[in-house]
Amino acid sequence: MKAIEVNSISKTYGDKSALLNVTFDVDKGEVFGLIGPDGAGKTTLFRIMTTLLLPDSGTISIDGINAVTEMKKIRQRVGYMPGTFSLYQDLTVEENLKFFADLFNTTVEKGYDAIKDIYSQIEPFKDRKAGALSGGMKQKLALSCALIHQPSILFLDEPTTGVDPVSRKELWQMLSTLKNNNITIVAATPYLDEIRRCDRVAFIDHGHIRGIDTPNNILTKFSDILNPPHLKKDKEIDLDNKHDDVIKVEHLVKTFGTFRAVDDISFSVHRGEIFGFLGANGAGKTTAMHMLTGLNQPTTGHGTVAGYDISTQYEQIKRHIGYMSQKFSLYEDLTVAQNIKLFGGIYGMKKKEISRKTDIILRDLKLFNSKNAIVSSLPLGWKQKLAFSISIFHEPEVVFLDEPTGGVDPATRCQFWQLIYDAAHRGITVFVTTHYMDEAEYCDRISIMVDGQIRALDTPERLKQKFHVQDMDQVFTFLARQAKRGD
Repeated sequence: MKAIEVNSISKTYGDKSALLNVTFDVDKGEVFGLIGPDGAGKTTLFRIMTTLLLPDSGTISIDGINAVTEMKKIRQRVGYMPGTFSLYQDLTVEENLKFFADLFNTTVEKGYDAIKDIYSQIEPFKDRKAGALSGGMKQKLALSCALIHQPSILFLDEPTTGVDPVSRKELWQMLSTLKNNNITIVAATPYLDEIRRCDRVAFIDHGHIRGIDTPNNILTKFSDILNPPHLKKDKEIDLDNKHDDVIKVEHLVKTFGTFRAVDDISFSVHRGEIFGFLGANGAGKTTAMHMLTGLNQPTTGHGTVAGYDISTQYEQIKRHIGYMSQKFSLYEDLTVAQNIKLFGGIYGMKKKEISRKTDIILRDLKLFNSKNAIVSSLPLGWKQKLAFSISIFHEPEVVFLDEPTGGVDPATRCQFWQLIYDAAHRGITVFVTTHYMDEAEYCDRISIMVDGQIRALDTPERLKQKFHVQDMDQVFTFLARQAKRGD
């Protein structure tokens, strides 16, 4: 008997087909990958398999039990981590775990042996609210909550989005242990290294299963979407020109009580440079970025952005920069055109200029036919490209990008980075954080934060030479594992 049998499943939303005659099966104890571009139908399929959504047609069985007619039995057998963290941010670590245990009519004591290897890593912080945890700790807590009732099958819908490379590796080590305990795992992921950890993968596109095979065979067959060629810079900047620095930071410190979130950092960023600002979850990146964008002020130290002092002229800074947060920054209930017009007005642009540049954005993004579409209806990748284009709509001197491509498929990420290259060629300085180490290779220079301090700063090539490794993932992992302060 198979762990999962999916037979001719279809699902439509109005006139849009999300899934079309999807059929596949998963063996017991298998790690099965579900991969594909944004909007392919992966999340809809996860929700149907976990009984949160009914199919229009077709059947699904979990451990031989019909998932439509016997939902309650199925829910006792499956664990589910959705794409966004399923935790209650205002509850503590311990309260979240107890809540999920109650939800499945069990107790933490009964399920503790099944999660102790994972939960023991965050148990010292059991009284901390989930919203105050780093991404890696949230991930471990969410996995513990999904396993507390001892399911036989675990569904993971892009569980590592927004999580640093070291924490991603730790999660997959945990999944290997679960597999050895004969738990079946179905996982969606946009990361190539995670795809290769699966036994088999199914590639889904526009609601169709286009292939099921080993990871390497699928990555080769659909390389145009899953493994596109790396971008190449056609322009190098003069990194030795110190007279055109757009960002200057000297001995910057930010404390919260006795905690030094940012601990004496100094660096500069040149005009037109793509500057990568890396670090594990909790290293201090976001706090530093908040100071540079005028959202928070330093405790001590000095810094300027576009010539304005970050301690005293933060309102002026906000008018001369662009900003795209890791949480989607557009208004989802407005149309594409309405979002562009709204932000153009916020940036103080004239109506004629807004109208002219709106046509340019719609043409460049190939969104003319979707200009009246509600933003929430767009695939994630298109939302992110639109958000970036709007963040530089007013031609700022600097644009800050906080993990802009989280959860986006490789082909769309490549398109997004082409937009970044184009902006840098126009003289816009790009300050970007990312957890994708292949994207780190696209930057002119990289800084890596550990425990609130900058431990490395140089070009990707020089950093690889310095640490005698082959790629930026190895550089990052080596430094991040030297962290001493707790999450």
